[in-house]
Amino acid sequence: MVKETIRVYARVKPLGRRQQAGSYSVDNEEALPSLEITVPRDLGDGFINNKRESYKFKFQKIFDQEAKQDVIFDSIAKPVAECVLAGYNGTIFAYGQTGSGKTFTITGGAERYSDRGIIPRTLSYIFDQLQKDSSKVYTTHVSYLEIYNECGYDLLDPRHEASRMEDLPKVTIMEDSDQNIHLKNLSLQQATNEEEALNLLFLGDTNRMIAETPMNQASSRSHCIFTIHISSKEPGSAVIRRSKLHLVDLAGSERVAKTGIGGHLLTEAKYINLSLHYLEQVIIALAEKNRSHIPYRNSMMTSVLRDSLGGNCMTTMIAMLAMDKRNIDESISTCRFAQRVALIKNEAVLNEEIDPRLMIVQLKKEIQDLKDELALVTGKQRTSELSQEELLQLDELIETFLKDNDPDSSLDVGADMRKIKYSFVHMKQIINHPMTSGEKLLSQDLSEEKNSNEELEKLKGLLQQRDNEINILVTMLKKEKKKAQDALSQLNAASVGSTALEQSPSMSLEESQSPSKCFSLKEAKVLTSSVPRLPFLPRATGGKISLGYQEAFEVFKRDHADSITIEDNKQLLKQRFDEAKCLGEKLNEVRNKINHLKGKIIQRQIQRAALAVSNPSEELRFDPVEENLRMQIEEEKKSYKTVYSHFKGLKVEIEHLQLLMEKVKMKLQKDFEIWWSEEAKKLQEKPEMVTSPNTVTVYPQFIRSSQHLSPISFSDSSRDSPNEDPAVKKNSVTFGSPTLKTRTPPSSSTSIPLTGDSQADADILAFIKARQNILQKKGLGNK
Repeated sequence: MVKETIRVYARVKPLGRRQQAGSYSVDNEEALPSLEITVPRDLGDGFINNKRESYKFKFQKIFDQEAKQDVIFDSIAKPVAECVLAGYNGTIFAYGQTGSGKTFTITGGAERYSDRGIIPRTLSYIFDQLQKDSSKVYTTHVSYLEIYNECGYDLLDPRHEASRMEDLPKVTIMEDSDQNIHLKNLSLQQATNEEEALNLLFLGDTNRMIAETPMNQASSRSHCIFTIHISSKEPGSAVIRRSKLHLVDLAGSERVAKTGIGGHLLTEAKYINLSLHYLEQVIIALAEKNRSHIPYRNSMMTSVLRDSLGGNCMTTMIAMLAMDKRNIDESISTCRFAQRVALIKNEAVLNEEIDPRLMIVQLKKEIQDLKDELALVTGKQRTSELSQEELLQLDELIETFLKDNDPDSSLDVGADMRKIKYSFVHMKQIINHPMTSGEKLLSQDLSEEKNSNEELEKLKGLLQQRDNEINILVTMLKKEKKKAQDALSQLNAASVGSTALEQSPSMSLEESQSPSKCFSLKEAKVLTSSVPRLPFLPRATGGKISLGYQEAFEVFKRDHADSITIEDNKQLLKQRFDEAKCLGEKLNEVRNKINHLKGKIIQRQIQRAALAVSNPSEELRFDPVEENLRMQIEEEKKSYKTVYSHFKGLKVEIEHLQLLMEKVKMKLQKDFEIWWSEEAKKLQEKPEMVTSPNTVTVYPQFIRSSQHLSPISFSDSSRDSPNEDPAVKKNSVTFGSPTLKTRTPPSSSTSIPLTGDSQADADILAFIKARQNILQKKGLGNK
């Protein structure tokens, strides 16, 4: 058992460009580093101002603005991960106001590989240690819980992306008799290596609830708990060690009066502040010595983290501080909370238990040993049930005992509990159902007669069933025979008709080519144009994407803020791929060189062996050439190991970069779909007209609801038709494949009417607006 207080660390977030730095100082010379925050008095409060100016707090370690992610991991997370591998429970949670860098510290940034947070670095470290330790058998599972508005959701649920959050099964808390917490509907996903665990982390981060607030562009609106479950067992041992590591990213507290948020964000802020308030109540209750009740059940988060707060766990807290003048008060409040957390003592216990399967095997073996010892003492092999001979002997002993009128007589069946139990049961039956021997025989005869009658009835029923089956089969055969005869008669009639048809005069060529019997070219064109086209399917249905949708997406992607990050990651990924290719070629070259040197050694040994056979008197001496070749092989092996280790690290970095790029692309796709739906709603709110800078009006009677505009050929020219009226030809507009003929009204504006198909309307209007934006950016808006 390890008794220690919760370790508390502090990290200062770097200031932004427009933020004014607050006054603070860090003193690392003491045994415990201290952070001193100075708040100057405001002269506007009056001449008499007794407000406190200086605040001093102590932490295990303080990380200033220049601290890197790898330093944070080595100082904070690595000791906890080592304890978890040893069999203890561990927890790391980040606390602070919104926008102070909690998610960046726990999960990491998405722009650079060096910005990885505590979770991916911990996964990499744990799987690296498991791979090195071959003395035990390890199994690893991962879970990801999100607490949003006091409701729990499983972030690793495959239905999370396709369904609304309200439709997902909620994670509920259940407590057993030993007051252990169990989470219902929370899945445990097995991860056999680092890549699978990182994929699960990426899936959960994609499903997280985030929103843009005045304090943070991507603010976490929920508490998230990423848990790593590890179980280990030595081969042949019955003892299993189970441990778990909670990595908690709390949502940030915010003052609504300062941020000025409203609506849905205000509701989320209320739930966040309320859960953090309950967390502080639990911390205060644990810090008090004589407190008997701890309010864990007030919120879901404190219930889940019951072991982490004053229980069987080694807990570490990171206080995230934003030291700009505007947020200095919230940073002081975070430091005060951290000082209260530092007073809590946890008792971490090594989590060992006996494997129930091995326990069952041991108990079975012990039972068999006892049976063998009993058989050795009694001289008889004992079975679970009495044999027929033993039952007859017991019946005779019981009958003799009951007929004996001697009051001192006894029933001796031996020291066998099976016989004793059978004797009591048999005597109980005799007392409850007294019968003479004659009555017993009569009852046996009646039961035998009854059984024979039942068997006779069963046989009669079975015979009747077989007769019915035979009748049904005969009827079916008759029907099939009749069908075959009908088909044969129809075939004969058809052969007679074909003979008569050959004898009839054939139709003349002129009659078959008459205008009344064939379609003209013009009618064929009308027929093909009248066939309605299938409307393009939206992206959500998995169908084809319209060209307007694609062009709007390209414009949106070019102007999006993450486009630079995608391009940078592409370049970096390409560079890493080139490096990996060079390293692979170098590895192949070194391997070929080693094989070549080994071949030379083998040839040298063959030559020396042949020489020894030809001259037996000459002894085999030390060969300097062979020794030189062996030294070269060792040098090449060292070079191979160095290049291979570099190649392995490069592979891990490439996989992480691919995950980052996939994450940014999915975010870009989501942002575009939100923007696209909003633009479509805005345009559908005005269904009568959508004005355009051109000078042509398209009337609804010339547009079919199933035809769609092509964004490539939006021009004022039309194809010439030999049968077309020149007056109408001047007013025709070509929209891709089908030609739409229009008339020019006196108005100077262009209006595109809606077609009646909601999906088609949304795509047409969104395309026109995207096209206008492109033309305006190129300076062609009024041409």
